[in-house]
Amino acid sequence: MKTPTNETRADTPVTPNTTGRTIAVLGATGMAGSRVAAEAVARGHRVLALSRKPTADHPHMTPVALDAADPHAVHEALAGSAADAVVLTVRTYPVDEEFLLGTTRAVLDSAAELGMRVLVIGGAGALRSPGDPHLLVADNPAYVPAPWRAVAAAGVAQLRTCQSRPEADWVYLSPPAELEPGERTGRYRRGTDTLLTTTDGRSWISAEDLSVAAVDELEVPRGQRHITVVHHEAR
Repeated sequence: MKTPTNETRADTPVTPNTTGRTIAVLGATGMAGSRVAAEAVARGHRVLALSRKPTADHPHMTPVALDAADPHAVHEALAGSAADAVVLTVRTYPVDEEFLLGTTRAVLDSAAELGMRVLVIGGAGALRSPGDPHLLVADNPAYVPAPWRAVAAAGVAQLRTCQSRPEADWVYLSPPAELEPGERTGRYRRGTDTLLTTTDGRSWISAEDLSVAAVDELEVPRGQRHITVVHHEAR
């Protein structure tokens, strides 16, 4: 069977990075951000953990207090970080779209000026629905229940904000429909702009394996602007 055109295999390890990089994680105390930070330091990278109330429990992780709603503060933090890349993982619930988009713009603009790569961990709503490329997941009740529609719509707006900055070096990582803490298997399937599902029709991944995919992309960029992942079932 041929692999669908929007999907690439990611069940084998990427070429590891052995030099170590400095990665700024904005939203480092959140579910996704904390796991990206942990995954990065486990691979030998230095992490700057940026958040309003940062913490660090590893010698290669430096906590940096930051008000992400202040564009000047965002720029100063990134300019002083000497980071090679920044991971943006901020989320609010109830959704605050103005904050989300403002922070995204601030990070993209600063990173473009400073020559940093940006990986945005966004939302599943910006993906196309399986079997219906004209229907965004944000508008598909099969994947987004009514209470979460505003959150999904904010993710769509965030992707469009990224697309309005073509001069910046960014990639937007959409998780699948379900993202929860769980087991780190180190495996996942990767696609581009269409929601992926497992063989039983479920669209999910652990936050731990999402972080594996995020750091893989930072170490070995594949040149795609919009990517997604899903749990990879063991053979």
